[in-house]
Amino acid sequence: MNTSQRIKQAFDPYFKVPIEAWQSFADLGELIRTEKQQIIKAVNNTERYLYFILSGSGAVLLWHKNNFVCIDLCYESEFFGDYMSFLNAEASPLEVITLEASELFRISKANFDFLSTNSDFGDKICRFASEALFIHKQQQQIDILTKTAKERYVELQRRTPQIIQRTPQKYIASYLGVTPQSLSRIRSELSVI
Repeated sequence: MNTSQRIKQAFDPYFKVPIEAWQSFADLGELIRTEKQQIIKAVNNTERYLYFILSGSGAVLLWHKNNFVCIDLCYESEFFGDYMSFLNAEASPLEVITLEASELFRISKANFDFLSTNSDFGDKICRFASEALFIHKQQQQIDILTKTAKERYVELQRRTPQIIQRTPQKYIASYLGVTPQSLSRIRSELSVI
């Protein structure tokens, strides 16, 4: 299956368009393969690409008090990257890494802007990407304020059943806002239920 077919397959649940339209989209970006724990955007750099995860996973990290804090975990069929830096074309304190060997589709800021202004389909894709990233982040903030770490872990596990096998425990704990020891207790409590 080529890149455009894989992207079409990921988007089909949201809106269906002919493969030719996806080929035009795929032509504006590129498929890259990364290694496990590969930094794709370093701290205090500017994000030049918006990524879409075809396979693998990644994290967005914030350097804070001599340690990285995980502010986002992303998996297959999700947009990924330092979106604020991408939109503003400014450096940010965020680091973007892949957690596993991954296949990512990436599109540059210039091509993203071109896509959004030169076709109805392109505008629809760009709007969908922006909305998906906004909704994901908004839901994450609501969950942090209204759910316990245990409830957020259950939701994360529901969304990504193999999370423990795929994601280092330190990133899961950081994402949930707990220590690795607290995450171990949560996991133990849930295994008893």
